[in-house]
Amino acid sequence: MAIRIKKLSVSEKRSCEDIINRAKEDLSNALETVIPIINDVKKSGDKALFDFTKKFDSVELESFEIDFRKEELSIPKEWIVAFSEAKDNITEFHKAQLRKKIELDIGGNRLGIKYTPVESVAVYAPGGKALYPSSILMGAIPAKIAGVKTVNLFTPPSKDGKLPKALVHAARISGIDRIYTLGGAQAVAAAAFGTETIEKSEFIVGPGNRYVAAAKSYLSGLGKIGIESPAGPSEVLIIADKTANPKWVACDMLSQAEHGDDSVAILATDSESLAKDVSIELELAMTERPKRLSIKKKAIDENSCILIFPDINECIEFSNLYAPEHLEIITENYRDDFEKILHAGSVFLGPYSPVAMGDYITGTNHILPTAGGSRIYSSLGTDTFLKRVTFQEVSRKSINSMYPFVKTLSEIEGLDEEHGTSVKVRCDENNSK
Repeated sequence: MAIRIKKLSVSEKRSCEDIINRAKEDLSNALETVIPIINDVKKSGDKALFDFTKKFDSVELESFEIDFRKEELSIPKEWIVAFSEAKDNITEFHKAQLRKKIELDIGGNRLGIKYTPVESVAVYAPGGKALYPSSILMGAIPAKIAGVKTVNLFTPPSKDGKLPKALVHAARISGIDRIYTLGGAQAVAAAAFGTETIEKSEFIVGPGNRYVAAAKSYLSGLGKIGIESPAGPSEVLIIADKTANPKWVACDMLSQAEHGDDSVAILATDSESLAKDVSIELELAMTERPKRLSIKKKAIDENSCILIFPDINECIEFSNLYAPEHLEIITENYRDDFEKILHAGSVFLGPYSPVAMGDYITGTNHILPTAGGSRIYSSLGTDTFLKRVTFQEVSRKSINSMYPFVKTLSEIEGLDEEHGTSVKVRCDENNSK
C-alpha cells in the first residue's frame, strides 16, 4: 500500500469535502470512559487517582508530587545547550507578544483595557509513544511571561517511579512550580477540581491522547477549567510547486507521521512530477529509516494523501478551507502566497523551514489548534493566559450629556426604572448644585 494521489479542483467542492471535513477524533466513545473517571475524581479525590494510576499505568504510588529540584541531574552538555537555545528563543518571541494597558478619551469619558493573568496553569506532557520536554517549554514559558503565579506539570508516571531527565531539566528551566506524576483523564480532572494533595488549576494546556482531549473538552464545556483549544491528531499541509525538493517534502510529511498513527500529512501541489517523486521518496525513506515504521506507515497509507490541483491558487484556496495545524509553503513565490493564507495554526515559509524548526527551536509555539480549529483558534501564546479587563471613568460633565441616550435605550429594553434611574439620580444631584 502507498500514499494516495488524487487530482482535485476546489470548484468541485464534493471532491474535497471528505478531506476538508476530515474525520475529527470521535470523542463520543472516549467520553463514555472519561466521564465516570472525572466524576470519581471529583467525589473521591486522591483515592480515585491512586486507583486509576494502578489500573491504567500499572504503577502503585505513595505520592503524586515529585521533588524535582533537589536531585543533581547528570545530563549531556549538548542537551543543556540545546534546551537553553530553545528557551531563549521562546522567551524572546513570547515577550514580544505582551499586551500594553490602553487608555483613551471617548465621548468625554476615560476608557481603557488592562490585562491580568490567570492565577494557575497546568501543563500536560504526555508519556507513551514519545517524550515531549519541548511541550513543557512551550506551555510554561509563555505562562510565566504572562505573569501566571503557579504553573504545575502533569505527566504520567514511569514504571520505575523516576522521571526522564529531559523532562526534569525542561521543568526546571521553564519555571515549573510542581510536578505531579499523573496522566490521562484523571490528571485533567485533578487539575480541574483539585484534591487533598493536588492543587487546583484554572487552565490546562498541552497535547495528550484522545482521553486527555475528551476530558479537557468536557471539563472546559462545564466551565471547570480553561483550555487553549480542542485537540485532535497532529497534521501538516504542504503547498509546493515544481521548485520544491521532493526528498525534503517527503521528510517533512514523515516527520509529522511519526507523531502517531493517527497523524495526517497532505501535499497540495500543481506539479504531477513532484507528486510522483514525493511518493517514491516516501517509500524509499521508510525503507532507509525504519524507526517507528509501523506508526509512520499507517499514518501515511491510511490518513495522508497527495493532492494535485490545476494551479497554486487552488492549493491555497484548499488550504483556507482545510485550516491546517501546520502549513508549509514551498513555492517560488512563497511570501506572496502566504499573504493569501487566512487560516493556519503556524506557517513555515520557504524550502528551509520544516515544521521541526518550529517544534523545537525557532521560538514560535508548537501547541496549536488541530482539525480545522485554526479557523477560530490561535496558536498558544502569552495572551492565552491573559484576560482582558475593560474599565471606564465617566466624568461629571459627560454623565449629564449622555443621560438622554441612556434613558432612551433603557426604556427600549424595559429597564429604565433602575438602569435609567441609576444615571438620572446622579444627573439630578449634579444639576441641583
